Amino acid sequence: MKVLHIISSSGMYGAEAVILNLARTLRDGPHECVLGVFSNSINPNLQLHEIALKEGFESHLIACRGQVDRAAIAKIRELVTRTGADVVHTHGYKADIYVYLALRGLGVPLVSTCHTWYDTDLFVSIYGMADRFVLRKYARVVAVSDEVKQRLLKAGVREEKIRMVRNGIDLRQFDEALRSHRKDTRPERALVVGLVGRLAWEKGVDVFLRAAAEVLVEFPETRFVVVGEGPDQEKLERLIDTLMIRESVELLGRREEMASVYASLDVMVSSSRQEGLPMAVLEGMASGLAVVATAVGAVPTVVEDGRTGVLVAAQDSGLLAAGIAELLRDPAKRRRLGDAARQLIEEEYSAARMTKDYLRVYEEAIAEVKRNRESRAKLSAASQGGAK
Repeated sequence: MKVLHIISSSGMYGAEAVILNLARTLRDGPHECVLGVFSNSINPNLQLHEIALKEGFESHLIACRGQVDRAAIAKIRELVTRTGADVVHTHGYKADIYVYLALRGLGVPLVSTCHTWYDTDLFVSIYGMADRFVLRKYARVVAVSDEVKQRLLKAGVREEKIRMVRNGIDLRQFDEALRSHRKDTRPERALVVGLVGRLAWEKGVDVFLRAAAEVLVEFPETRFVVVGEGPDQEKLERLIDTLMIRESVELLGRREEMASVYASLDVMVSSSRQEGLPMAVLEGMASGLAVVATAVGAVPTVVEDGRTGVLVAAQDSGLLAAGIAELLRDPAKRRRLGDAARQLIEEEYSAARMTKDYLRVYEEAIAEVKRNRESRAKLSAASQGGAK
């Protein structure tokens, strides 16, 4: 089976990690993945395309100018024909809409993964509504959390089309990073607390920075790092200066070798206001990190308070600071939670399990399109026979 993934990428985040994990695992078997990545005229982000090529995957750029680019629609249609894809798998509202416009009526099995929606402004809200409308036409729609599933149902996507697939992690890269990364074990070494995510309102990076300011009162030697890019960069830089924590906090931007980033941390934080099932949390847990996370979306299904991490309410910097400080005080608890987190990922969130689930979804989508085609052919034959 050949699967064509199409995405408008904003950086190496959850959807991009899912695509690469699927591609790597499918390559271990008789299947094949091809990527189509939008090259947007405004703020292009080609990191996923570059990584895919580096790892030996076939990847194509889809040039796109403006909000509706007819040339991009034609390019998608040509790409599907040229690659001979059996299934087209989209990620994100732009890919969903463009692929639907490009392939409607052609009988190509369409699958979309809805990682989550962030209706944070009018423009994005309109795109989100359009997205949920076209998803009604897809053969299968994958939700990564029950919250996303409920929004799909509310938008009119039929329940029989929706499948729940938990995100999965390819553990090999994290094992290699942990083996190669030599942690400095000196007692006086400053502990490092990190957040990985897009610099945007929904990720709550501002809440993380306010919590960092509180933690630094008790643990002034602690370092805080944020890995990611996004529209709130300047706002967050100003907040760092306002809080007077510039010497202890770094916004590192994007990083190529994320497994090494996780290996360098002592505690990981997810301070999101909105989420589905964040890949960053799963990747941190795969690296054996103790995680402090806000109880949003499907996060509580993996971060179980006191067993695999520390869970706190969203948008409360005081509670977040208390959770971080608790782990900084107690190295034994950090190790215990990190070990339990790693075990959970191994048992329930492997890339192999995710890939198996997606293969089932692809097969269902292909079968549904085939049934619809045969049904239309029978109706056409009956109509022609009646006309005679």
